[in-house]
Amino acid sequence: MAFEGLSTRLQNVFSKLRGKGKVSEDDVAQAMREVRLALLEADVNFKVVKDFIAKVKEKSVGKEVMDSFTPGMVIIDIVNKELTELMGGSQAKLAKANKPPTVIMMVGLQGAGKTTTSGKLAKLLQKQNHRPLLVAGDIYRPAAIKQLQILGEQIKAPVFTLGDQTSPVEIAKQGLQHAKDNGNDYVIIDTAGRLHVDEELMEELRQIHANVNPDEVLLVVDSMTGQDAVNVAEHFNSSLELTGVVLTKLDGDTRGGAALSVKAVTGCPIKFATLGEKLDAMEPFHPERMASRILGMGDMLSLIEKAQSNIDADKAKEMERKMRNAEFTFEDFLDQMDQVKKLGPIDQILDMIPGMGNMKQMKDVKVDDKQMGRIEAIVHSMTTQEKQNPDMINHSRRKRIAAGSGTSLAEVNRLIKQFDEMRRMMKQFSDMMGPKGGKNKALKQLKNMGKGLKFPFR
Repeated sequence: MAFEGLSTRLQNVFSKLRGKGKVSEDDVAQAMREVRLALLEADVNFKVVKDFIAKVKEKSVGKEVMDSFTPGMVIIDIVNKELTELMGGSQAKLAKANKPPTVIMMVGLQGAGKTTTSGKLAKLLQKQNHRPLLVAGDIYRPAAIKQLQILGEQIKAPVFTLGDQTSPVEIAKQGLQHAKDNGNDYVIIDTAGRLHVDEELMEELRQIHANVNPDEVLLVVDSMTGQDAVNVAEHFNSSLELTGVVLTKLDGDTRGGAALSVKAVTGCPIKFATLGEKLDAMEPFHPERMASRILGMGDMLSLIEKAQSNIDADKAKEMERKMRNAEFTFEDFLDQMDQVKKLGPIDQILDMIPGMGNMKQMKDVKVDDKQMGRIEAIVHSMTTQEKQNPDMINHSRRKRIAAGSGTSLAEVNRLIKQFDEMRRMMKQFSDMMGPKGGKNKALKQLKNMGKGLKFPFR
């Protein structure tokens, strides 16, 4: 995950401050030295780091902070606010034309993910009840037009193309007219990239810009490129006057410096981030939420939004009823896993829960998607009767399930044992919350139930 190294380093720094009743200027200076090193290692621009540290230090050594009851927490709050400002302060929303269609021009170097990002943006707009038109303006890269057409088919969005023999400027002009004629309220123009910034590329983009007068010029930047991403943004911004940046591959093994530098260096807000290969793996960029994630404070707002848009409310109610009545089966368990998977990779979900990011580093906790895959394989290897009535799964059936799922007998036994424990806990919880169970009894039993519980099945 992006920022994982930075997040760990910063959390270690601030855990020392939290434990202090009083904080001296030397404590602040030492913490800021460590923060500075952490940011530089994350590939954040040197000038950006220098300014950031100066601002935090200035606000952290004031009398109000030093004399406060919890100075460590106040300093963390200052860092949180400055990180938020560094990335833009607040969410920068997509522009909207006074008269449709709104024209969005996607630019960037080859390999940054412009075509895929164009499809993801169209999908995001569809969720908001818009009717986007994708325009295939990249006539140079082999199969670029075909790729956009395939993406359009997948999300059921129209794609305008004139093949690879017409000039990109003409394609953009006719695409815009096509959108006006067919009632599309957004036009997303996928343009060609190069392996490096060159004048020929910029001149073609300037001509497209002059002819379609876009409401948005979004630079698609591969966050894996680190500091180079900022240099690219500077070049494009000086030639095209960018309106925003889309950071791709933010879920990759990246240091994340681009996200912390690009706004400060170019003045262009980060408007979107992509966190996976799926077409719905794109979300608006919220600086305050990203700062909170980096500092290990979680991002419950984004998690709630994901849940609201991906989880079936009726299924959730039915699942809750089954849990209360101890009718929960392995079939229900599979359904529940499917619902969780819709939220995205498990490590991303944990990053959004305050304090849970560190769970990934604990030796006794498995939270990877491969582990979930093994669990699913075990359950899929059961017969319908076995899923509905786990009590009937004897030793010979367990051996068959292990062989069928490509797992060990020990893994099958572990899953069934923990599933039984989970059902028993559900029953206890349901009983104690009933008419005979009081609040104190419930709290006492909850403490006992929590002992020895491991997450997830391992």
